[in-house]
Amino acid sequence: MPIDLPSVSTAQVLVCIALTVLVGVLTWLKVRGAGTRRGGSDKEVFLAGGGLTWPFVAGSITLTNLSTDQLVGMNGNQMLLLAWWEIAGFFGLMILAFVFVPVYYRNNCTTVTELLERRYGGRSIRTLISGLFLFGNVVIYLPAALYSGSLFMRSLFGMDLPLLFFAALLAAVSAAYTIFGGLRAVAVMDTFSGIGVLGLALVIVFLALAAVGFDIVTGVPPERLTMIGGDDSPIPWHTLLTGMLFIQVFYWSTNQNITQKAMAAPTVREAQKGVLAAAAIRILIIPPIVVIPGVVAYKLFGDVGDAAYGRLVAEVLPGWLAGAFAAMVAAAVITTFSAVLNSTVALYSVDFHERLSGKVADHWRLGALVSVVVTVVAVALVPVFQDADSIINLLQQLNGLFSMPILSAFIVGLLFRHVAAPAAICGVSWGFGIYAAYTFVWQPQGLITLHYIHFMVVVLASSVVAALVCNRLLGNRARWIGFADIRGPAA
Repeated sequence: MPIDLPSVSTAQVLVCIALTVLVGVLTWLKVRGAGTRRGGSDKEVFLAGGGLTWPFVAGSITLTNLSTDQLVGMNGNQMLLLAWWEIAGFFGLMILAFVFVPVYYRNNCTTVTELLERRYGGRSIRTLISGLFLFGNVVIYLPAALYSGSLFMRSLFGMDLPLLFFAALLAAVSAAYTIFGGLRAVAVMDTFSGIGVLGLALVIVFLALAAVGFDIVTGVPPERLTMIGGDDSPIPWHTLLTGMLFIQVFYWSTNQNITQKAMAAPTVREAQKGVLAAAAIRILIIPPIVVIPGVVAYKLFGDVGDAAYGRLVAEVLPGWLAGAFAAMVAAAVITTFSAVLNSTVALYSVDFHERLSGKVADHWRLGALVSVVVTVVAVALVPVFQDADSIINLLQQLNGLFSMPILSAFIVGLLFRHVAAPAAICGVSWGFGIYAAYTFVWQPQGLITLHYIHFMVVVLASSVVAALVCNRLLGNRARWIGFADIRGPAA
């Protein structure tokens, strides 16, 4: 997806570097008095010692989610319909705030997988789910973030340098936050960067609308302006009534990359305030910045796919802001990469290393080593994504392999008692298998034409049933505990 942008001057490059350094300095000044490296416990390294106030919880959640794969990928679809992903995310955050946050705090969790071990009374389900999260982070999310960000940065600066050069540079800065500051530094950096990212993204929306006289209707096909998707659209309207909500529940409430930030506040109330603030940003700010530029780009340039955002920026953004825009792009990648990297290190350290090698004396030291290894692997995998037609669509497809099977384990564990861990593993394995068959065999061959968002409900429901049936075959009788007792400990 080549992006045609004008060459950038040395001064603009220096502005980009200066703003990136400024965020780093402000982050250091903020966290140095908070005992960033005091102790080496998992709570201190991965949950900021439980010291994040609500603005930093909100900022970290927002910037962990927002990166170039959204700014480029969602605008690349060049239609308003894609805003439903962000609108639905508002409801996902509501569920996180009022259902899952109290559960995680009551169970004193560092990782979401700890909750599964306590509910099922077995370590095996925790190991499986943690392994799936680790695989997804290392093989999919981290290299994808680097790829989309590196491609955009290279095009922006007009430099004839290998993509891996930019990927390595972005990864090194991102890893430094995780290695030297843990989640506290990552969250603070997210929040400071978020002010610039969201602010400049809104400026781009305004300038884009001004470029077309605030008229995005004339000359744009109705299907690109409607919020009611047809059967052949990326989001048919009826999928909003089926799988969309469950996708959001998985992403915002059971995904370690997001929930880790909500678990880092001193109290449930403080965490909920942060999540609600993130929800407000999600519904008020994010939708316009990820769809309006794409539609304006269609009016100006036609159907240019993933090049839409870059070409529009080149058209409407004053030259003196190019350096600031580059810093915004870099910040979006760095915040996402560092946050996912920190979550990856947490999952490995707490769920695997402690089990295999015993209690970890200093999570700072272990985290640094794991961060380096994961970062090198992620950079090495960046070329794998170069053949993707649409990075956002590829991520959605790959995400389906994990989302509903993992969510089924949480649903069964929270709503039923006396379910054995092997039964939950059976349900997860079933869901992973049928979604893989649907994606790579049944749908390509036309054997099943059901939209993938609809099929996710099939995967979720059948995974829950498979877990309960397997549990009965193992000689256990599950007992429904209902929503009223969802916060209680497993019997």
